Amino acid sequence: MSELTILCLGSFFKGNEFLRECKRQGCRVILITVEKLRDAAWARESIDEIFYMPEIILPDVTKAVSYLARSRRIDRIVPLDDFDVETAAALREHLRIPGMGDTTARYFRDKLAMRVLAQESRIPVPPFVHVLNYDSLRAFMADVPPPWMFKPRSQAGSIGLKKVENSEELWRSLDELGDLQSHYVLEKYLPGPVYHVDSIVSEREVIFHIAHRYGRPPMDVFHSGGIFTTHTLDYNDADTQALFALNRQVLTSLGMVRGVTHAEFIRSDQDGRFYFLETAARVGGANIDELVAAAAGVNLWAEWARIELAHLRGETYFLPPFRQEYAGLILCLARQNRPDLSAYNDEEIVWRLHKENHAGLIVASPGVEKVQALLGGYAERFSQDFLAVLPPSTTAQA
Repeated sequence: MSELTILCLGSFFKGNEFLRECKRQGCRVILITVEKLRDAAWARESIDEIFYMPEIILPDVTKAVSYLARSRRIDRIVPLDDFDVETAAALREHLRIPGMGDTTARYFRDKLAMRVLAQESRIPVPPFVHVLNYDSLRAFMADVPPPWMFKPRSQAGSIGLKKVENSEELWRSLDELGDLQSHYVLEKYLPGPVYHVDSIVSEREVIFHIAHRYGRPPMDVFHSGGIFTTHTLDYNDADTQALFALNRQVLTSLGMVRGVTHAEFIRSDQDGRFYFLETAARVGGANIDELVAAAAGVNLWAEWARIELAHLRGETYFLPPFRQEYAGLILCLARQNRPDLSAYNDEEIVWRLHKENHAGLIVASPGVEKVQALLGGYAERFSQDFLAVLPPSTTAQA
């Protein structure tokens, strides 16, 4: 087979291990990224061509990629960030390149679309309503007591989420949005712990998954600041197995064929049940890829590349051996430009974050209790040593 060409879209700086694995396997790698990331630490030794655009948006990127395709055979298009998932799908449709198309991509980006399909598939989701018909909105607010979650349909993670305490507050928000309000969904607020399941899917089968619990719900950290933590769940716990089963049901219903996913679930304090919140066809953010690697020895980026290339070559993908240990991640915004974490010297520390105005590390251990104990102690110390709080952003940050 002739040299394969993989075109990657990167609106944000991530995915170097995907690029490296493609190059290790003899591919030609093209990266399209944005001007503001021109000086980012991309794995340039693994990139054959790199192109910069002001933004990776339609229809501009369609014209750009179509122009490149005049002189280059493009075999796969891969989005490195959640914001590029729908763009990559549209490009695949336009160039007739195999992979996730527009309809399936919508289920992994549009919070309304994924909720509607999940509900139709009898997957438990919090009660919700599309912000569209005012009679339907009034009926929902009459039936479902506040507070509610007001969510943009196509943002990533906790960006743009707002907790609404009463109907007057909602109507004010709709007035501010004007014609954009149909891009939102209103949902019952469920208090309770939030979990994430990160998976590898090959030919519609979940062949690897690992479950973690956030210390505080990401939305709370994003909006009010504080310490972000997450840790691996006990593999044999009944809650873990319930999450795995629910995650499989979600990915099957939404039509995931191959790749990596990051899904979030909440266990309601009111009835103790797990509810599906959202999923994405990407590697989890906030250094969750490093967390999974520390606990299981699996690099999600590299395995995603291996899955894509195996399918492209007509080969069977085999998951490498992995372990079932435990890891915990702690992160926060820091007052210091370059926080000094040298006082954190426990032997369980396996990774440290090197990013301006951020403090972060990962601990790993064969036992879940040790990880939890370390995270608990570090959370108190991080609050004293580093923690800074800024107003929440309304847009994604690179």
